[in-house]
Amino acid sequence: MQDFGLYFQLGWQHICDWQGYDHILFVTVLCGTYLLADWRKVLVLVTAFTIGHSITLALSVLKVVRANTSLIEFLIPVTIVLTSMVNIFNKERSAKTVRFSYFLALIFGLIHGLGFSNYLKSLLGTSTNITAELFAFNVGLEFGQVLIVLTVLILAHVVIKLLKTPRRDWVLFLSSAIFGVAFIMCIERFVLIKFR
Repeated sequence: MQDFGLYFQLGWQHICDWQGYDHILFVTVLCGTYLLADWRKVLVLVTAFTIGHSITLALSVLKVVRANTSLIEFLIPVTIVLTSMVNIFNKERSAKTVRFSYFLALIFGLIHGLGFSNYLKSLLGTSTNITAELFAFNVGLEFGQVLIVLTVLILAHVVIKLLKTPRRDWVLFLSSAIFGVAFIMCIERFVLIKFR
């Protein structure tokens, strides 16, 4: 149980760490088009992302899948750029665009799970009994993700409902700002890719 608490803490601290803010940016832009009233849609969206990153996190930590670390570190900001672009260019929120967002969250979750696994594998070292640690870390990631989502939804509520900012303006501002940061990250990480 003590190990559960430790890995749970490491999980939520990892996703909420401002030094590795790429995951924060992704979760923010992923749910940045939603309001508190859309909590059911956000729940499905976050669940799709969770399924994706849980699969690759487990497969990578259990050494079923191996990935090029530098390529994954480049692909993470690519997912942020693409999600930002979807938000910017989708002017209408139809059932089709919402379903497409769920699909993207699932696919991009696979990439982020490989990024999470790099960190977790460095913590585990040569440990062989890792199932409990993997579970605790994943639960911690979800807790941190919920904190980020709640923060974004509350901020959107304040900006749109209280400050009377048009929803489309909020989405364009948030998505464009995150696009700019993530695009720079893409350039910086592209030059660091090592092909083996």
